[in-house]
Amino acid sequence: MGSEIYQQGMQIRREVLGDEHVGRSMNNSTEFSRPIQDLVTEYCWGTVWSRPGLERKTRSLINLAMLTALNRSHELAVHVRGAANNGCTDKEIQEVLIQAAIYAGVPAALESFRIAEATLREVRVDV
Repeated sequence: MGSEIYQQGMQIRREVLGDEHVGRSMNNSTEFSRPIQDLVTEYCWGTVWSRPGLERKTRSLINLAMLTALNRSHELAVHVRGAANNGCTDKEIQEVLIQAAIYAGVPAALESFRIAEATLREVRVDV
C-alpha cells in the first residue's frame, strides 16, 4: 500500500514498536495475512495513532489497560515495549495494570504484570 496515511502509519508503527518488530511482522506476513497487516498499519497506526487529541504515551497506557481487559498476552508484550519507547515509566505501567485489576479482574492483571515485568527486563536494565 502506498497511500499517505499508510506511509504515516508505517512511520508511527516503527517509531513506537521498533524497526525490528515491524520488519518481522511485515516480512513474516503471507499472502493470506498481508491484508490484516496493511489494515493495521493504515487504520490503527496511520489514522488513529496520528490523531492529535492524545499523546503517544497516553495512547500506550490506554492500550495496556484494554489489552489486559481483553487478556491479549502477545499484544500486551508488544505494547509494553511501545509504552517504554513512548516514555512511559515502569511506575506508570504498574499503576495502569493495578487499575485494570479492579475493573478487568485480578487474574487478567496478574498475567499482565508477569508479561510486563518480563518485557521490561528485556528493554530496561533497572527493573
